[in-house]
Amino acid sequence: EGECRAWIENVTGDKLGESTLQEELKNGVVLCNLINTISPGLIKPAKNSKMPFMQMENIAMYLEGCSKLGVPSFSSFQTVSLYENKDMGSVLNNIQALGSAAQRVPGYSGPTLGAKLAKAAPRKFSEAQMRAGTNTQTFLGKGSHGGATQACACACACA
Repeated sequence: EGECRAWIENVTGDKLGESTLQEELKNGVVLCNLINTISPGLIKPAKNSKMPFMQMENIAMYLEGCSKLGVPSFSSFQTVSLYENKDMGSVLNNIQALGSAAQRVPGYSGPTLGAKLAKAAPRKFSEAQMRAGTNTQTFLGKGSHGGATQACACACACA
């Protein structure tokens, strides 16, 4: 939680209050500012309101922004998880995933959080290399002893 709080403060440049992180994020304003700091104009600015449905709408806009930035859907959370403090762990997981996704946003050079995402490294093989590979036995084909065969497995099972 401390890492997420520090990252949000470093990215947005705003100091969060002394309340719990859930209380600070509950109205969605900080989260929307976070998304728009990472990628300016990606979502509409948050509405600073005391009305619960407006606060939940802010959280929904934040989650939409996460999706647009490439945060996987399995790293998302339900709006009530944050608003009603039902599952703060999933909220923290989402913020970590956003920190990872932010590293790939063009033009973003701010602080990082979470794992660095791997880059694709496609391999190119010649026809000769492909043919040689199809004729090479893999370790899986050899079995755990390097010489096991299907005949041996069948004989052992039938015995």
